[in-house]
Amino acid sequence: SLCAAAAPNLSYQELKDLKKGNVLHIDVRERWEIDRFGKIPESINIPLGELMEALQMDPAEFKKQYNQKMPSKSDPVVFSCLAGTRSKQALGFAMSLGFS
Repeated sequence: SLCAAAAPNLSYQELKDLKKGNVLHIDVRERWEIDRFGKIPESINIPLGELMEALQMDPAEFKKQYNQKMPSKSDPVVFSCLAGTRSKQALGFAMSLGFS
């Protein structure tokens, strides 16, 4: 399941359409889940337990650790997980840090 502030639940097609633009897709599943179920193309994996720290990192450190430019507070970001619970938590964390 996928979450975005504007639309708390996105369909697969809506995500594909969003990813044609400049949206950062963060998969908050655990690493073992990525290994077992596969990586979503063009997403970055930041397990939910690391997300708060990751979103507060120095941008250079974020780039080094996740091989991706750190999102600004106004950049479009989509969170995904297996069932939707963790992506909703991730959305709450990001919004509490000032992400729109």
